Amino acid sequence: MTAADAFDIVDLRVRYGRREVIGGLNLSGIRRGSLTALVGPNAAGKSTLLKALAGLLPASGSIRLGGADLQRLSLTERAARVAFMPQQIPVGVSLTVLEAAMAALKATPTGDAADPSDRAVLSRAMAVLSRFGIAELALEPLDRLSGGQRQLASLAQAVVREPELLLLDEPTSALDLKHQLRVMRIVREIASSSRMVVAVLHDLALAAQFADRIVVLSQGAVRADGPPEAAVTHTMLRDVYGVLARVERCSQGRLQIMVDGESPTQDNYA
Repeated sequence: MTAADAFDIVDLRVRYGRREVIGGLNLSGIRRGSLTALVGPNAAGKSTLLKALAGLLPASGSIRLGGADLQRLSLTERAARVAFMPQQIPVGVSLTVLEAAMAALKATPTGDAADPSDRAVLSRAMAVLSRFGIAELALEPLDRLSGGQRQLASLAQAVVREPELLLLDEPTSALDLKHQLRVMRIVREIASSSRMVVAVLHDLALAAQFADRIVVLSQGAVRADGPPEAAVTHTMLRDVYGVLARVERCSQGRLQIMVDGESPTQDNYA
């Protein structure tokens, strides 16, 4: 794997005021065609890390995509290569679902056309909405959607741009089981098409089923990193999540996590 095919993070540090919430974080070798899941307990730094990678929070260190330091790129140049899906669409957005998807596409420097009515832009936006099963919501205002519908619309906004790097902050948190599976299958397909996807996920079983690599965060630092079977272990669950659990494979070979109770010991990583 060459530098042109990788996403690397070196000595990343993020502060909120005087408090360092991510300290000297390193992640290397995130490759094209892969899905990396960021997991960890609440307040582990997952969303903060994703926002820093998206350029929404000031950070020190090196963030390199395809050999280019993202922090040295202009916002326009960065937006051409990286798309970010937040946990929630900001309130008060008066656009329809279709308008939001088209606006996201047109905001990309490599967008298909300058005119918002251009048929290529409309066709591409509708294709993405159909892919996520929300084409019938195209003319619905974003502020009238349910939580799950808004999440799908937000994901469509990020995906429609076809970025090199897709950053997703809890893309399945408001979805039912059926739509969780649909979204993760689509995200898996996107990653497999020579793109890189980094997603914050709360469901460890879902992460283990779809991700190539799982990065476990706690207190702003990496506690485990590797393929699902190496990262998700009973030891990690005890030390990071504070639970006694068993990690076993079901009849189809997928990892399953059975939580038996709380761990009597404190977080060894504190």
